Amino acid sequence: MSAPDLSRRLTLEAPNRVPDGAGGFTESWAALGKLWAEVVPRGAGREADAASELALKITIRAAPPGAPSRPTAEMRFREGARIFRIEAVTEADATGRYLLCFAKEETGA
Repeated sequence: MSAPDLSRRLTLEAPNRVPDGAGGFTESWAALGKLWAEVVPRGAGREADAASELALKITIRAAPPGAPSRPTAEMRFREGARIFRIEAVTEADATGRYLLCFAKEETGA
């Protein structure tokens, strides 16, 4: 694997759920930090609503499991007003130097 072009600065965000007192919760997002990343398309989505989401492969430097800088599927990346919802995270190769985050860009509701 050649080294990825980590030229985009993304903010890693985690959900913050607070009980609303009526049995539900309100959700906000807390910034965990900024990471350098490579963002590339991973092909057309098969969903019927492909116009509202773009499938992406986001590569970042690896972080150990449990570290606050290691993304999980419940988190998201933000780049200005753009939001990339993380669906899955795995090691990019056997060296363990990079992580691949499979994500969808939310472009509309």
